[in-house]
Amino acid sequence: MTLHTGREFMERTKYYNLTPSDQARGLPHPPVELELPGAAYTIDLPDPREFCPANISVTQAILQRVSVRKYAGKPLTKAELSYLLWCTQGVKSIEPHLVTLRTVPSAGARHAFETYILANQVEGLTSGLYQFLATDHQLAKIDTDDSISEVITEACLKQNFVKKSAVTFIWTAAVYRMTYRYGQRGYRYLHIDAGHVCQNLYLAAEAIDSGVCAIAAFDDDKLNEALGIDGDNQFAIYVATVGKKA
Repeated sequence: MTLHTGREFMERTKYYNLTPSDQARGLPHPPVELELPGAAYTIDLPDPREFCPANISVTQAILQRVSVRKYAGKPLTKAELSYLLWCTQGVKSIEPHLVTLRTVPSAGARHAFETYILANQVEGLTSGLYQFLATDHQLAKIDTDDSISEVITEACLKQNFVKKSAVTFIWTAAVYRMTYRYGQRGYRYLHIDAGHVCQNLYLAAEAIDSGVCAIAAFDDDKLNEALGIDGDNQFAIYVATVGKKA
């Protein structure tokens, strides 16, 4: 029997198939960011508002934008990384009703993503896996073992530019932040939001003479395991490499 998984997903998430969401039922809001273990080591990032990228127009950035898989082997500065993180998930304000307003659009301002980075070549930053703490604009060290770049590259179906980039961004979905408001239809919005975020990365990278390549081909289970997440309540949704143009 032929399976039509995608078609079934679209059918089951149509409005007339939905049950009332937890928000509609008056249940408490989820937090705007996942909590880290108390002993997590955090690193302050430079203030992105003080960074001066190249003065190029949005039109020019759109025209220049292509997917780039080969990089110059030069590191990003910590200020450049801070700027890219702000452009893709920067928090402009936290509203009283427990939503954040950020530098990218999100359905209902739910902003259900957590950002992880595989830092391969960033000045002043030990190579390894970090989590971005958007509300405090910090990084939290997750794994700086020498093998982590190989593990993540393997999870990304051995696409070697993952470990040869300056930085590889990995976005995960904290599902309940979205489904709290939209129920099962929220899974649609998670994938739409991923496109918003990655396009910001493409355009922002043009202002620091860097290129990006988005990656949707990865082994979900292996990548979730590498990040230390359960793959159910939180799962990897999109990946993108960044590096200086060759």
